[in-house]
Amino acid sequence: MEEEFLLVDRCTALPVSRGPLVVNAAHRLLGDQAQTEFFDAQVEVCTRPTAELQEMRAELALLRRTMAEAAAGEGCLLIATGTPVSRPESSPGITPGERYGRIAARWPSLVGSYDGLVCGCHIHVGVTGRDQALALANHMRPWLPTLQALAANSPFALGQDSGWASRRAVAHARWPGVGPAPLLDAAGYERLAAHLVRTGALLDRRMIYWHARPSEHVPTLEIRVCDVNADLDVVVLLTALVRGLADALLSDIDEGRPPHPLSPAHLRAAHRIAARQGMEGEGLDLVRGDCAPAGTLVEQLLVRAAPGLTAAGDLDLVAELLDRVRSFGGGAAQQRAAYLRRGRLSDVVGDLARTVLTPGA
Repeated sequence: MEEEFLLVDRCTALPVSRGPLVVNAAHRLLGDQAQTEFFDAQVEVCTRPTAELQEMRAELALLRRTMAEAAAGEGCLLIATGTPVSRPESSPGITPGERYGRIAARWPSLVGSYDGLVCGCHIHVGVTGRDQALALANHMRPWLPTLQALAANSPFALGQDSGWASRRAVAHARWPGVGPAPLLDAAGYERLAAHLVRTGALLDRRMIYWHARPSEHVPTLEIRVCDVNADLDVVVLLTALVRGLADALLSDIDEGRPPHPLSPAHLRAAHRIAARQGMEGEGLDLVRGDCAPAGTLVEQLLVRAAPGLTAAGDLDLVAELLDRVRSFGGGAAQQRAAYLRRGRLSDVVGDLARTVLTPGA
């Protein structure tokens, strides 16, 4: 698991460029599990690999608490939201480093404002190799918009309600290399990755930011479609669903079943609708080819992932956590509810800062 967080000033609730300072302070306890990000108002934490959901939950809680304490020492709050809630008074800074400098120089439109600052939650699933990672990515494509809707947690952006449940998805799409993964085998991936770098479309392979991509540095398939969420229970829910779905789909792969045929236009539309609606309204059912309420699509995802969830012993927990989301709403709904109490964005930021430190049930 990788979680990206935003740093805001404790008094003004505006993004602040203290990421390197916070990571340096957290590094004493977390080592390389505390990392900087492209913008210096961001930080990232990374868990170790584990097969146990409760172990992952405990480690994330520790990483969050330690990073938040380091942030407090630098006069700021750690918040988990996909986009900055409040509008900063100055342009964002880029974390020093040769690679980040080259990205900023080649794509200057990304760095002129906070529109490009996005915080995601990346879920890594262990695989046997590149072939299995790509086979899983191919079979997971119809289900990722539903996962994206469930994870939507960025309705506010730069001082106003954006009208989107996940404004992060819109802002992130401005970056090169972001979007649904194409259908590829290992040989096709190698050819395409080499072409994208050789032609200058991407700086390097690490800029292949597909919604599901084979990692270039660890033996995993990385799911990158989720907003970061303040509620740790939502993160656990998303992780369990990804693992359960991957395990269930491996049976199709082992039996030689092809991935579900999807048109690129329908796939992009499904992701856009998911980003717009989140868990409210309807989404696009890519398996059946029609529209359905977002809650129905989540139920279908649960049914599809059930064999894998059962094998891991996670089915009852996932059902319980889904009931909580239905009762209290997802991240986007909770942010809007916080704002409606008094019409203050500072209440949204305060709720996010408190929730990120709440371990959950």
